Amino acid sequence: MARRLHFLVNVGSTGYHPAAWLEPSLPADAFIQLAHYQRVAAEAERGALDGLLFPDIPVQQPGIARGPAATIDPTLLASALAVTTERLGLIPTATSTLNLPYNLARRILSLDHVSGGRAGWNIVTTFEPNAARNFGITELPDRDERYRRAAEYVSLTEKLWDSWESDALIGDQEAGRFADPERVHAVDHQGEFYSVAGPLNVLRSPQGRPVLVQAGASPQGRAFAAAHAEAIYTTQLSLSASRAFSTEIRTAAAASGRDGDILRILPGLVPVIGATETEAHARFDELQNRLHPDSAPVRQLARWLGYSDIDLDLDAPLPHHLTTLPPNRIGPQGFFTSITGYALETGHTVRRLLTEFLGGHRVVIGTPQTVADHIELWFRNGGIDGFTVIPAVLPGYLTDFVDGVVPILRKRGLFRHDYEHTTLRGHLGLPEPANSFAREPLSTIGK
Repeated sequence: MARRLHFLVNVGSTGYHPAAWLEPSLPADAFIQLAHYQRVAAEAERGALDGLLFPDIPVQQPGIARGPAATIDPTLLASALAVTTERLGLIPTATSTLNLPYNLARRILSLDHVSGGRAGWNIVTTFEPNAARNFGITELPDRDERYRRAAEYVSLTEKLWDSWESDALIGDQEAGRFADPERVHAVDHQGEFYSVAGPLNVLRSPQGRPVLVQAGASPQGRAFAAAHAEAIYTTQLSLSASRAFSTEIRTAAAASGRDGDILRILPGLVPVIGATETEAHARFDELQNRLHPDSAPVRQLARWLGYSDIDLDLDAPLPHHLTTLPPNRIGPQGFFTSITGYALETGHTVRRLLTEFLGGHRVVIGTPQTVADHIELWFRNGGIDGFTVIPAVLPGYLTDFVDGVVPILRKRGLFRHDYEHTTLRGHLGLPEPANSFAREPLSTIGK
């Protein structure tokens, strides 16, 4: 079967653009209304998209004077949406630094059961010191240690998810035999950072294990993704950078004994769609113009790069000294590297850069045909498996994508017409992992 595209949808608040909450059709508190997210999920499922990815930083973000800058708990939200969806994957973000392994393993696996095998876990390690202080941690470990912790955490979580073998449940009501204790296993984990007895008190996943998603793009994040992730939400702004990233990740995965071709690499994409190119650009300009002067895009760019609020010449390239990572910058390192690398590679003016990325991800502005062409070009030449669609405003911009772009991709034979599986792992074409505790059949022992 020919390769086909995969799409996740990043669902944060009322949309990815900081002025999304000013959309006249949205109430100001839409970001905490279940009905809002139900509408988003219905649109994604109508388009047979693979799943929703829910971002999360467990701290009140600055900037609330101008916008929500907040999310509700993604695991609880995903559980609520499991009730009103049938096939759509549900992927909450949760940090390995601020959660205890047993509790998080149980929550994600519980979500997997209530959704019928549609859960994933977007693994982050948390870079925000203020979030750590909410959990009584006065100082976060450095990046290297956070990822060492995460590697042990994920391996432990997989053991907990495996602690019930698939046939451990007997369910013989007549004989009164519920489960086979010999097929329910303690993990007895004693590691560098964690000590957990187990077993988990939840049965094995309907899809083997929930899908592991990862979004780190720092050197440590890329190494972690190659070793553990099954789907990767990344930031890539140029085709050449996308190809290099894909080659690096798949080669590193193969070196660690994994099949690099199985990894699903899904960079972020912000589509802004209009009936004409002019209309699409006008829609993006309208969003930009809604921003308050103290949060204008040019000011946001300098602050986001980690430099003080400085004046940038809109009609000149990004100053070279701003392309060096500031030593005290707090934020995703991969985003910084991607944006500054793209600015150096292209030499684009600041004005043009501000129309080509938003919050670290690539913006594509145009007709449905333009967006479909971009997706096909990258899919065929960028070493990727699809995209994480990041609507600027929800649910409207997602509706535009489902109604305008998806039918074109289907006509080109690049995307499914309907769901063909019931689990997230099935949608993504990922194999079901073997249970690490399962006893080898007698016929294969010694072979």
